[in-house]
Amino acid sequence: MSRLIVISNRVSRPSKAGNQGGLAVALAEALRESRGTWIGWSGEVTDHFTGHIGFAEDDGVKTATIDLEEQDIDEYYNGYANKTLWPLFHFRIDLAEYARDFEGGYNRVNQRFADTAAPLIEPEDIIWVHDYHMIPLGQMLRDRGHRNRMGFFLHIPWPPTRLLVSLPHHSKLVSSLFAYDVVGFHTEEWLESFRHYVEKEMGGRVEGDFVTVGDRTIQAVACPIGINAKEFAEAAVSKAARDMGDRLRASLQDRAMIVGVDRLDYSKGLEERFNGYARFLKDHPEHHRKVLLTQVAPPSRGDVESYQQIRATLDSLAGRLNGEYSDVDWTPIRYVNQGYPRDKLAGIYRAAKIGLVTPLRDGMNLVAKEYVAAQDPEDPGVLILSRFAGAALQLKDALLINPYSPEEMSDAINRALAMPLDERKRRWRAMMDSVEQQDISWWRQSFTERLMAVDRDTARVEPEPTEG
Repeated sequence: MSRLIVISNRVSRPSKAGNQGGLAVALAEALRESRGTWIGWSGEVTDHFTGHIGFAEDDGVKTATIDLEEQDIDEYYNGYANKTLWPLFHFRIDLAEYARDFEGGYNRVNQRFADTAAPLIEPEDIIWVHDYHMIPLGQMLRDRGHRNRMGFFLHIPWPPTRLLVSLPHHSKLVSSLFAYDVVGFHTEEWLESFRHYVEKEMGGRVEGDFVTVGDRTIQAVACPIGINAKEFAEAAVSKAARDMGDRLRASLQDRAMIVGVDRLDYSKGLEERFNGYARFLKDHPEHHRKVLLTQVAPPSRGDVESYQQIRATLDSLAGRLNGEYSDVDWTPIRYVNQGYPRDKLAGIYRAAKIGLVTPLRDGMNLVAKEYVAAQDPEDPGVLILSRFAGAALQLKDALLINPYSPEEMSDAINRALAMPLDERKRRWRAMMDSVEQQDISWWRQSFTERLMAVDRDTARVEPEPTEG
């Protein structure tokens, strides 16, 4: 059996505390089965990059990590990845920053990852590279002579061509994807945007799943990621989840709880969500004292100015909203800047009558699927979901809304609170079927089976792509 080599920005080692995300759990399972290795950044900073590889093995999963210099983190991670690619790929060209130092750092760190991975790769290994941090890595491995089957999966949206062309050296970046054999996206929309760019900007052609530029043909596919639905449903009835649910219900005093769980990020639409909830309170005074929004928003990327700004904005909005509508024994919004272990999070989801998942743009959004999986089948809550999340294409029985419209959000909350039990159960069952059928294992197997079927003769070394 071929080994699987996973390469990503960060490495997630198995945790007995159960705090790993679904992606980490799925990849760890595949790595155990294949005796593979997970390669990435340790998360640690070093004064001088030496190329030293830290090897470890936890619960049958082998990892190989490197430390990065402060300059690497500033230019590659905080810079090109999170100040340039992240906003651009989430359609926020107004927030994207273009700097030569950022691009230089991005390429330098990818070269360092390539140097780290190269001696660890055997000829029969299958290589799976993940996300926007590592787009050019496949080409760099090809330049080092590796002919392995090699796949890439993008976990965020692919932007429309008219936005992507604003990126300096955009064609060089996209050309590097043709070093892979299979390139995956979450949705048909992101896949179509990629195909459009290839046809219009690179003179390529599309035939079914195959995309050709020059003499290089790759498979480009839509393969939506899922969660471990069975495990999450079981977590929702665990002791930790029940204890968390009991704590919440005791504090709610029979009020209906709406829940939002999001990393503190401008793409998640938190400002718009707070404004939509404020509109609901204005439109429906009959629900005052009967409903409460709990927003869990752990901080992220605190070194990036736009993230500091969104936190300040939300602090202000939450304070103003509570100041306007609170009573001595009721506060309409609980705004919590911390994260919770998955079992406690499942208990929070299960206690909520409404799940409010309203990103402005999201590659998939697994919170929506986790909320569905955590529900009581006999008394499920209602999912309100942004049309602009990748998950909306699968969870069509959610109440789908435009997150930019406070009125739509207000109307959806009111409808969800009044929704009869039989409709709630019907909608939940349809969504749960989707979550169970296309779970994390289905996603992983769907992608890796395509990759394993690649003819190794086509996984050949390609010349360095030219700029355009």
